[in-house]
Amino acid sequence: MAGMVVRNMSFKVGQTMTIVGKPLPDATNFALNIGPNEKDITMHINPRFNAHGDENAVVCNSYQDGKWCEEHREGGFPFQLGEEFKITIVFTPTEFQVNLSDGSQIHFPNRMGAEKYSFISFNGDVRVTSFEIK
Repeated sequence: MAGMVVRNMSFKVGQTMTIVGKPLPDATNFALNIGPNEKDITMHINPRFNAHGDENAVVCNSYQDGKWCEEHREGGFPFQLGEEFKITIVFTPTEFQVNLSDGSQIHFPNRMGAEKYSFISFNGDVRVTSFEIK
């Protein structure tokens, strides 16, 4: 499970994160994690092709105090094995608005309430080709 960690780049309220990547041809799932540090995740986005009992679903969650919180399922599933995707995440004071490439959206609350997160990581069956915050 290859992972990519983005350090020294914070994601602040008012900014937009754009990710372009490709799931591997035999991907089961992959994840994007945004949080204050390596131990806590305020926003976990997990597109699942076939993993954890889900097929073609995007599951979002937070990980705090050593445990997963309540799962959040919303939006479509525009991901195709081996095909490029683009996700944009708008960080507002109250939520992360995730825009998927089929036009559907996920509204995920900023459960930790911070205005800036500096730990961003990707893991699972994905190759990220472009990553931008502005």
